[in-house]
Amino acid sequence: LGTDALADVTLVDLETATPAWAELPATDPDPRALGLTSRHLAYVIYTSGSTGTPKGALNEHRAIINRLIWMQGAYGLNATDVVLQKTPFGFDVSAWEFFWTLLEGATLVLALPGAHKDPAALVDLIIGERITTAHFVPSMLVSFMDTKGVDHCTSLRRLLCSGEALPAASVHKVRRLLPWTGLHNLYGPTEAAIDVTAWSCPTEFDGAVVPIGRPIANTRVYLLDGDGGPVPFGAVGELYIG
Repeated sequence: LGTDALADVTLVDLETATPAWAELPATDPDPRALGLTSRHLAYVIYTSGSTGTPKGALNEHRAIINRLIWMQGAYGLNATDVVLQKTPFGFDVSAWEFFWTLLEGATLVLALPGAHKDPAALVDLIIGERITTAHFVPSMLVSFMDTKGVDHCTSLRRLLCSGEALPAASVHKVRRLLPWTGLHNLYGPTEAAIDVTAWSCPTEFDGAVVPIGRPIANTRVYLLDGDGGPVPFGAVGELYIG
């Protein structure tokens, strides 16, 4: 760098006896003293999502915490697990990849930028790093399951899918090539803190349609008609989340 460029660079000397932060408290401030509650925002993610109108989806701390606590109860991550982080942070799945892993003391492996589009690279990474837990959008799962060597991903304990409808053919292929791996189908709009329903594939699955499952903890879903009334069993309706 030239002299002009260095003039704008702030240097931190870790050997200095009294660094700039030496007088700052060693603990976080009390959020209650700052007036913060679980209703304050945890993040905003830009999406066109369910309405087709671009917007920033606002999610509160209580929503993401509820989602993470439910996820741990459902899938039981522990310190021996290795989670693959490959979702760009502009998508809400990245929130559980980051925070679920850190909350439970597991290992987080960050894929190289663009790796979420390269199934061969993902197969090598999963094998090399002994990944136990990974997320796939169903269309990417199709490519992943067609990749040479996928049956050598013996460390995989959990495959989680969301973002699109999961084809039954993909479920059958996972069951055939990765029979030791749990497969879970989740559904939810960005506005509702990642996922609101979940379904775990049984060991034997011969269905033609993959369900989105049942509501997660502290969540309800309703199928309503155009007037806001519940539709009869088996009828088509609009999905409402509460």
